[in-house]
Amino acid sequence: MINAGTTVKRTDDPAPAVHLPRRRGIELALIVVAVLLSVCGYCGVGLARHGAVPPGAAGYGAGLGVLALLAHLAVRLRAPYADPLPLPIGVLLNGLGLVLIYRLDLETPGGPAAPAQLVWSALGVALFTVTVLLLRDHRLLQRHARGCVVAALLLLTLPILFPPVNGARIWIRVAGFSIQPGEFAKVLLAVFFAAYLASDQGGPAFAGRRVWRLRLPTGRALGPILTVWLVSVGVLVLERDLGTSLLFFGLFVVLLYVVTGRTGWIAVGLLLAALGAVAVGMLEPHVHDRVEDWLHPFASIEAGRGPGQLAQSLFAFAAGGVLGTGLGLGHSVLVGFAVKSDFILATAGEELGLAGLSAIFILYGLLVERGYRAALATPDAFGRLLAVGVSSIIALQVFVIAGGVTGLIPLTGMAMPFLAQGGSSVVTNWAMAALLIRLSDSARRPREPQAAP
Repeated sequence: MINAGTTVKRTDDPAPAVHLPRRRGIELALIVVAVLLSVCGYCGVGLARHGAVPPGAAGYGAGLGVLALLAHLAVRLRAPYADPLPLPIGVLLNGLGLVLIYRLDLETPGGPAAPAQLVWSALGVALFTVTVLLLRDHRLLQRHARGCVVAALLLLTLPILFPPVNGARIWIRVAGFSIQPGEFAKVLLAVFFAAYLASDQGGPAFAGRRVWRLRLPTGRALGPILTVWLVSVGVLVLERDLGTSLLFFGLFVVLLYVVTGRTGWIAVGLLLAALGAVAVGMLEPHVHDRVEDWLHPFASIEAGRGPGQLAQSLFAFAAGGVLGTGLGLGHSVLVGFAVKSDFILATAGEELGLAGLSAIFILYGLLVERGYRAALATPDAFGRLLAVGVSSIIALQVFVIAGGVTGLIPLTGMAMPFLAQGGSSVVTNWAMAALLIRLSDSARRPREPQAAP
């Protein structure tokens, strides 16, 4: 019984809007810490190699700080509710990559790579800033999904017309200028996959017959995944690029699993990926050699030819131990021509040790986790899938690269996000960071409550 005078609250009253803190001050503080850590690493390399602080330390710190500040101002202006972690993580990883490349420049013949990498980093931050300022709503990308897939396919096929570099056709080189189109294609494909799957989310096309404990997809839904599988295998055969094909196919399978929640897609994806990898590994000499190096990393030593790249990488990790030899005091340069790109983790593992390497992986894990967190809170299906797709690209790329240089899986020839030398890679990574910023802003932005009908 309700006594007289008791106030009864209406259950159909709209809930008050939840205003989340913007946390831009926390983002700025973390950016300052990231820049200071990068400058300390730069100075540490100079002290270890020459006993003095490098003369360009102040310029390096100022340049990295200005770039980070411009990116922060763009976020503060156009995405005030964005997650405060992705931008500082990108700055720290990019800064550490510049330190490692500078350190390797000191023992590598030829022109230094760190200045060029700094220029590419500046272009990447500029693209990040422009994307955050101009892309006010991520749903605008959904309208251009068809154009994205056409552009992605064109970018993937262009390197076929150019001569191979180190056994793979993944580069376009013109008058001393080179880019890797596949890096840009992965973002465009993520947009297309998200738009395609969002248009059919939860539909009956993804629920086929049950075989034992697995719910397999229907034939109508299986067509797109077979097409993507054939395209990925075609890329692998024509361009001899194992990493890109695995990344594209893995991205599509992950998004299918997120849409349906059915393990049948994972089973089909693993089966098709295994069949394609085995077939191409047996028929394509370049890929076959990488598989042989993975199975027998010390075969070249036993044959009297000296350790190969993978063997030198394993030696570097072993020499680093738990705490590492210290920045500038390792010998990972013995890995060879790919030490600044494919094998830059070997330098981090040797000179920073297991502790430093774990910290780097934690940074990547946090970046991916924040992307998945944004996906959970994004109100529309396309935004959720795009956040999962961009985060999964980073996760898959880190796994494939780290697995290759540690001997877990065959080498793929990809670049570690933000860390490794590669202009196309660092620019694309900053573009993905901008998408995560925009998506997290949409997820955390307060919405006006709607009255119950």
